[in-house]
Amino acid sequence: MDSIVVRGGGALQGEIPIAGAKNACLTLMPATLLTEEPLTLTNAPRLSDIRTMTQLLGSLGAEVASLQSGQVLAMSSHDIHNHTADYDIVRKMRASILVLGPMLARDGHAIVSLPGGCAIGARPVDLHLRALEAMGAELDLRDGYVHAKAPGGRLKGAVFEFPIVSVGATENALLAATLARGTTVLKNAAREPEIVDLAQCLRRMGAQIEGEGTSTITIQGVDRLGGATHPVVADRIELGTYMLAPAICGGEVELLGGRIELLGAFCERLDAAGITVEETARGLKVARRNGRVRAVDVVTEPFPGFPTDLQAQMMALLCTADGVSVLEERIFENRFMHAPELTRMGARIEVHGGTATVTGVDRLRGAPVMATDLRASVSLILAGLAAEGETVLSRVYHLDRGYERVEEKLRACGAKIERIAA
Repeated sequence: MDSIVVRGGGALQGEIPIAGAKNACLTLMPATLLTEEPLTLTNAPRLSDIRTMTQLLGSLGAEVASLQSGQVLAMSSHDIHNHTADYDIVRKMRASILVLGPMLARDGHAIVSLPGGCAIGARPVDLHLRALEAMGAELDLRDGYVHAKAPGGRLKGAVFEFPIVSVGATENALLAATLARGTTVLKNAAREPEIVDLAQCLRRMGAQIEGEGTSTITIQGVDRLGGATHPVVADRIELGTYMLAPAICGGEVELLGGRIELLGAFCERLDAAGITVEETARGLKVARRNGRVRAVDVVTEPFPGFPTDLQAQMMALLCTADGVSVLEERIFENRFMHAPELTRMGARIEVHGGTATVTGVDRLRGAPVMATDLRASVSLILAGLAAEGETVLSRVYHLDRGYERVEEKLRACGAKIERIAA
């Protein structure tokens, strides 16, 4: 199994291009199941999760061609001959559940295994199912699979209010509603940029959608959707992660393609900690102001709040801050598994339920550490950049699910980082 070695010490200087968003691309890819015509995605990230979704779509009968070294995905679903998403593929990634809505909307039936992914909490699919049931779907859960059908072969419009904000459930319901008979209104919907990106793509395909980016989305169902070409939005989590690199070890880095509006609440916390974020013609330039980073408190919330997917990386920064920081995780339970690994590097962290208290230390120490999930893995790399000595990260397959060429991008800015093949 591969490992990554980071030798700390030294500021970063240079530029890092930001890839297309993993979470957006994984949502856009199932949209091909809604039409017989070609759907092409540009600016696609080159990640293992994208390959898993490609495999899943292929198992259903879709054709997915990876062009231009993987940055363009050309898809066609003119022949969907299988409506069962098997456990062997779905277990690898929770986003696999997003094929349920499109298959049900297009052909009126689907069987989808309950999904897997990072072990950061239950993240149940009940909200996905309740939204589809509101649109008339008949669901039966047995043997670990969701058996779904639409009476009469077509879903119907409905008004559905999510009891809590759910990005995935909003995406699944939005996909399904495009071909439902009548009007669907989704209330308390997620507002993330990935939702906006999905709506823009579906609109290019002929969907009638209003209100994306707000808490109420209205979809007027149409009889059919066509093909389209759509660029995947920049990955705001990759953006935030690399913004933290110069913040944690000093220097100045320009993030190409970055936009402040993708990470407003995150940028506010960086400013409070003493990190300068400046807009440029090509993206964002980030630098640490003089002295140690200041301690700040963080509460994860749905967009436009502080992203849960940047909580682990922010904790790495605050491990060497001046003072005591409190991080409250309100999105997922069990998402502080990186804390013990950071403690191995000399961090002072106390976790009580959904709250972590971080008392900053002068410097971290390199150590052998283990990735527990996707975002935790990159938080340990960030910590390694600022630590004395050598940090060796194992179980890096988590990292490869969400970060494209991470060693190459950091090394281009002067980081001492390399991958060691097993």
